[in-house]
Amino acid sequence: MVFAGLEAGGVYWARRRSVADTQPTVVQVSTVFGRNPEYWTLLIPGSGEHHMPDEFDIIEEIPFPASAPIRQAAE
Repeated sequence: MVFAGLEAGGVYWARRRSVADTQPTVVQVSTVFGRNPEYWTLLIPGSGEHHMPDEFDIIEEIPFPASAPIRQAAE
């Protein structure tokens, strides 16, 4: 399963599978289409583009400092 080890809202380094020698990009696991993992997509932050998880190879999670919480734009 593509989502093994991924967390909703998690941010990861990933590489697009369809493009040879592509540079890693940042993706975020989005639950905009539903909280169940079968509805999750990968969002490219700042672009509004949602992609199917099988379009990317996840490289690793990007950790955030505990003292700097992420704020949503609507807050």
